[in-house]
Amino acid sequence: MSVPQLADYAAESVRIYTAALPWFLPGLVLAMVLGVPLSGPVAHWLRTRRAVGYLLIVSLGAILAATLPPGAEGFDRAADRIGACDLHRIGLATSHDYLSVSEVSLNVLLFVPLGVAIALLPRTRRTLGIAVAAFLLPVSIEVTQLVVPTLGRACESGDVVDNLAGLLLGLAIGGVGVAIGQAATRMGRSRAS
Repeated sequence: MSVPQLADYAAESVRIYTAALPWFLPGLVLAMVLGVPLSGPVAHWLRTRRAVGYLLIVSLGAILAATLPPGAEGFDRAADRIGACDLHRIGLATSHDYLSVSEVSLNVLLFVPLGVAIALLPRTRRTLGIAVAAFLLPVSIEVTQLVVPTLGRACESGDVVDNLAGLLLGLAIGGVGVAIGQAATRMGRSRAS
């Protein structure tokens, strides 16, 4: 994918998200603003850099803003969603769904930053707890959408699969970044000695 295609893909993704999820951008901005004062304490607690704490806060805020507020149809669809969860798709979607701008690809992209942030954290028990919570987050979101019908949101098993795929993709990207950074540091040290 070329840079212009990637830019078009990103712009189309934002357009789709803002049309379908009117609370997404305000929620994202709120997470970005709150991330500034909260990133220091979070980074200190996790023994990491402030930028990683900020990424963790903003990525979690983006996920919550995209998945829990009422959708574009608001509370109007609540009655037809009570106790219903679409279990139609349990496995991965088609490659076309992942490679085009669709609900599937956007569900994957939503969790990539969280995976990257977790991969950048030091290997501690707290990080393990955050990783476990991140893997439980997609299921928790869908259960919330199921048991709180006033949100007018659809509980779908495919969303869990896509969110977990995004989380794993983010962990892989972050892991590769960490490995490259460590290799560069080792090479720099060996040249200095």
